[in-house]
Amino acid sequence: MGQMLRVALPKGRLGDQVYDMLERCGYECPEIKDGSRKLIFTNEEKGVQYFQVKPTDVVKYVERGAADLGIAGRDILLEYESDVYELLDLKIGKCRMCVAGPNGFHENPEKRLVVATKFKNIAGNYFAEQGRDIDLIKLHGSIELAPIVGLSDVIVDIVETGNTLRENNLKVLETIIPISARLIANKASFQFKTKEIETMRDALAEQVEKKEAEKK
Repeated sequence: MGQMLRVALPKGRLGDQVYDMLERCGYECPEIKDGSRKLIFTNEEKGVQYFQVKPTDVVKYVERGAADLGIAGRDILLEYESDVYELLDLKIGKCRMCVAGPNGFHENPEKRLVVATKFKNIAGNYFAEQGRDIDLIKLHGSIELAPIVGLSDVIVDIVETGNTLRENNLKVLETIIPISARLIANKASFQFKTKEIETMRDALAEQVEKKEAEKK
């Protein structure tokens, strides 16, 4: 058996989807589905150890070497500008990062655009590339409320179905980037556990290809 792989899974639906993929790849750890309050789940025979953390914390565990591998949304990787290897697009958790605003909104080029968002780096970089002068407001929740009550002109946020926007008389104005879940690796771990990491990556890649083929 090779070296033990430590994998940080995001809590919630995305983490459940990823674990199901890993289980089908032969990296099962049955007790993870038992509803236990344990924080770490290990299968010595399969050489894998899982722990579940907040989605935004996955990159920190991987970047600092507490985990060899992790699964994080592309939005998190771009926002935190993480120093990790991105190994595979798992093609799940799909959505998009967008600029959204009120129906009928027209930007006044003579005024600074006021932007509310949870993603200051993504928004700042996007508008900077376009040479647009903005006033950036960092919020932590209810982003859609900001333009409705006049706190901002527009927002930058993740859009999945667009239902919340429509219900609040908002619409997508620009799409910044598509988002999906990515398999990431700690750089030192990749050097010292190359075989084990590549074996898991390749097994997951087969699962992704199989699912994509079934859609066609």
